[in-house]
Amino acid sequence: MSRFVSTLKTDQTDRRTYTLLDDLVLADDDQRTIIVPAGFVTDFASIQVLHNAFLFVLFALVSGYGNYAATVHDFLYSEGQVSRKEADAVLYRALRAEGVARWRAWLFWAGVRIGGAKQYNSTPTSSWFSSSGD
Repeated sequence: MSRFVSTLKTDQTDRRTYTLLDDLVLADDDQRTIIVPAGFVTDFASIQVLHNAFLFVLFALVSGYGNYAATVHDFLYSEGQVSRKEADAVLYRALRAEGVARWRAWLFWAGVRIGGAKQYNSTPTSSWFSSSGD
């Protein structure tokens, strides 16, 4: 089972964004350690386009849950090191590791599968993951 091995520590940058003060580390089920570096800026689980009624309802059901998982997901989307599908799968596992109920984690996952394509960066940047043995 995936698990977070560090604590989420942030400083609010502005109304909607937060900057990581320390690395956030997720030991993922697929034997990788995902490290979101200190200094990364996240907006947690915000939805850029709230004019879609369906996405607005999903957002209302998941708002306030999964800040750890959302930070990892934001990082994965910004870096492009894994496919969008895999980043979304990591989100679901991270939500469960954080203790979010299965139904709410599934809604969260469904929301990013439906509305997250425009936010995904398909151009890989630096390598940020390692095997859990490293």
